[in-house]
Amino acid sequence: MTDLSATTGVTDRPSGTAQQTGTTPDAIQQFLDRQRPETPCLVVDLAQVRNRYRQLRTALPDARICYAVKANPTPEVVGELVGLGASFDVASPGEIDLCLAKGAAPESISYGNTIKKRRDIARAHAQGVRLFATDSAADLANIAEVAPGAQVFCRVLVDNEGSRTPFGRKFGCLPETAVELLVRARDLGLDAFGVSFHIGSQQLEPTAWEHGIDAARRVFAGCAEHGLRLRMVNLGGGLPAAYTQSAPPLADYVRRIEESLDRHFGAERPELLVEPGRFVVGDAGVLRSEVVLVTDSCDGESRWVYLDIGRYNGLAETEGEAITYRLRTSRDGDPVGPVVLAGPTCDGDDVLYQRTRYELPRTLRGGDWVDLLSAGAYTASYSSVGFNGFAPLPTHCVDGDQQP
Repeated sequence: MTDLSATTGVTDRPSGTAQQTGTTPDAIQQFLDRQRPETPCLVVDLAQVRNRYRQLRTALPDARICYAVKANPTPEVVGELVGLGASFDVASPGEIDLCLAKGAAPESISYGNTIKKRRDIARAHAQGVRLFATDSAADLANIAEVAPGAQVFCRVLVDNEGSRTPFGRKFGCLPETAVELLVRARDLGLDAFGVSFHIGSQQLEPTAWEHGIDAARRVFAGCAEHGLRLRMVNLGGGLPAAYTQSAPPLADYVRRIEESLDRHFGAERPELLVEPGRFVVGDAGVLRSEVVLVTDSCDGESRWVYLDIGRYNGLAETEGEAITYRLRTSRDGDPVGPVVLAGPTCDGDDVLYQRTRYELPRTLRGGDWVDLLSAGAYTASYSSVGFNGFAPLPTHCVDGDQQP
């Protein structure tokens, strides 16, 4: 069992609740206090989204920043990033339509999903999208047939060690296969642009990008042997948000990435592309939930606290207890004790945390609220259409730069 209360720097007291580094932005707290919205709901501060994008732009001034729309596709979020000049990493026709509707230029969109229907590729190309990811001969053939002349980059499979939510083996190919595919892309009349990789979401090890950059160098070298000069390395996503397990600062990640690029590419530095999602929106959101019931467990060791938010209406990333959110309650300051946290649905898998130790106020009861901090990424976008009749998670947007 992981004991959050004993983790240095995670809590401000032995209760499993949030420390000062993750305090709710004032605009969100004011909205929750004044509007008292129906729960559960997600509240996102657009000012925090802008701040995070600007931090990354400053840290990686030469990189093309493609926001991973899947992290939070709220139209207001996408619109803010369009205004800042962001590009976009999309996975479906729906995300392409959203970006275009909010004013994104087609050339700012990267179709980063390697698993896509032939007709969806054709539709994207007709809409002006010209950059596509691939990792297989079948997908590459579809791109060549219905998106002639498009730019392609090949995703390679890399080690995800250090990631809280690794991707397994679903995406990417071996570097040797990537060379074959990119050479084939050139022969099919496509623009073989470069290589991509993803070292896993919520990556806590800054050195993890070394695996991908080394693989990219090998693909560059292999293609050069066939007279093909690649030009771009897509560093993927993985930059973290602030959950219970502390993460290094952005500067540490950037330093390690820069060192690796210098080591493997030297003066022949390629164009860079990054695909942040969680880093941009995660800490900008707070999920307000209500306690439905508090009951004693059959073993008498822990109380069960049932929230009106669970794995099916926004907290999919609690599967395997991979993401452990910092919490705040309406009864913080009261004596605490261990709890098991669970969702509201009539499903035995809708349990959020029972191995990870959380301690919450013993006075907590039905009708009280519990806030999940840094919940702006992969919550509303993971919410089901209506499992058990529970509605999808609504999102409210505020702007801390426009508060009185």
